[in-house]
Amino acid sequence: MLVFYNIDAPKKPTNVTINSDLLLKAKELKLNISSVLENALAEKVRQEKRKEWLKENADAIASYNKVIEDNGVFSDKVRTF
Repeated sequence: MLVFYNIDAPKKPTNVTINSDLLLKAKELKLNISSVLENALAEKVRQEKRKEWLKENADAIASYNKVIEDNGVFSDKVRTF
């Protein structure tokens, strides 16, 4: 998986507000709340970065797709499938 942040950066304590019942259930299951939060946050950041990249590159993607639509891909004539 592509890592888009420094996984070796030091940990930093922070305060979060979490539904108390949800927190209780997580503790009962002996979940590592910091790890779960970090993984979920990393996934959310990845999704947002992807949306940002797609938005920034929408014109180039549309242009490339138009070229392919008009001309096909270079291997169209040599493919056997």
